[in-house]
Amino acid sequence: MPWSLAANIFLTSVGSRNVQISLVVLLMGVGIATVTDLQLNALGSVLSLLAIVTTCVAQIMTNTIQKKFKVSSTQLLYQSCPYQAITLFITGPFVDGLLTKQNVFAFSYTPQVLAFIVLSCLISVSVNFSTFLVIGKTSPVTYQVLGHLKTCLILAFGYVLLRDPFSWRNILGILIAIVGMVLYSYCCSVESQQKASGEAAQISQVKEAESDPLLSAENGGGVVAEGGGGGARAPEWNSNKDLHA
Repeated sequence: MPWSLAANIFLTSVGSRNVQISLVVLLMGVGIATVTDLQLNALGSVLSLLAIVTTCVAQIMTNTIQKKFKVSSTQLLYQSCPYQAITLFITGPFVDGLLTKQNVFAFSYTPQVLAFIVLSCLISVSVNFSTFLVIGKTSPVTYQVLGHLKTCLILAFGYVLLRDPFSWRNILGILIAIVGMVLYSYCCSVESQQKASGEAAQISQVKEAESDPLLSAENGGGVVAEGGGGGARAPEWNSNKDLHA
């Protein structure tokens, strides 16, 4: 999760320096709260790198496609789900057998297991829908920030409800992560307000530019003929002509 956020930051070139600093604080907090034991091996490192890259590309493309083609999250999910399902159905058993040395089709599927599989599929659909919706309305980085909030809530509820082991390191990490989330929300809000005010100023300038020819015509300056490029001005009415006639 932290590496996915870091990769999204790199690939999408997130905003201002303040936003980047807030995300660094967030990553530090999540790392302190969640990383307890670090062991590396070649296969795990390769699979983790592939998961990070594919996740970031998928989230960035989800945001880009929705904004470029003006489609909703439901439309994009409806169009992409069949291809995702076919891909997973073809590659899933092969990869699972390669990693676990077991065949998924040789498993004894009881009605209880099938019920849990269906429930898992329904939950996955709801997660995908919320993912497409959040990414389309905000950005991949904001979605990752929400994911880290979910991680902090899982740790907190695990301690409160299930009495999972909890240390001062976890508490410190969660507090630092929450500070990073608050800073990120504040910086994004300030940037959105600045962007909105800038767009409003541009719109007002365009309206003033459009009204300039009308003002010049009222002042007796004439109206430029259509066709552009130094066209002749429309003749002006002069009351002195009637006196000299």
